[in-house]
Amino acid sequence: MKLTREIIEKAVKAKGYNWFENGDYNVNIVGVRNMANGQKATNTFDDWITISYQEKGEWKFYSFPATTEAGTHYLKNPMNKNGTAIIVPNQYKGSHAIGLHQGKYSALRQVGKLRIWRDNDKDLDYDYVNEADSFNDGINIHKANNTGTSVYVNNWSAACQVLANAKDFDLFMGVCQKSADLYGNKFTYTLITTNDL
Repeated sequence: MKLTREIIEKAVKAKGYNWFENGDYNVNIVGVRNMANGQKATNTFDDWITISYQEKGEWKFYSFPATTEAGTHYLKNPMNKNGTAIIVPNQYKGSHAIGLHQGKYSALRQVGKLRIWRDNDKDLDYDYVNEADSFNDGINIHKANNTGTSVYVNNWSAACQVLANAKDFDLFMGVCQKSADLYGNKFTYTLITTNDL
């Protein structure tokens, strides 16, 4: 699917969510969950993380292959006794901030409330059930491998939003750092699905 800033902006505004357009590097971080396979786990990076922002008054847009759901490893082996977490599509104001992912490298760490489903039947279908609040599950936005592009999600995500390509992630974090320098270290994460486009 070819995503554009206009498509993302229209979908976000249609949901009644905030769209940030005042000032350079006032970023819109929007995940897009691919519903082409229904709720079947593909274990591939077939979703997208997008970032839209202005630089010197001109819009910039990037769309990165990513996953917004856990890989098969953590569907079969939940880290939480209540089941594997899956972020519920919504807009989460101030939900993330720049910090260390697993103490290793800069990423966007969960610092605010998310709504999640808990999938606990250990099959390879995502079950959108058992909705609850998540405050400290460590559902971060990070990368897979340190170099190159990862093909399979496997254990790169237990619920995190994960970019497949290391260079994409570096670009993403560079923009986020410029945003944090201007507006403070809090980021809104918006998650929509291809059904919203």
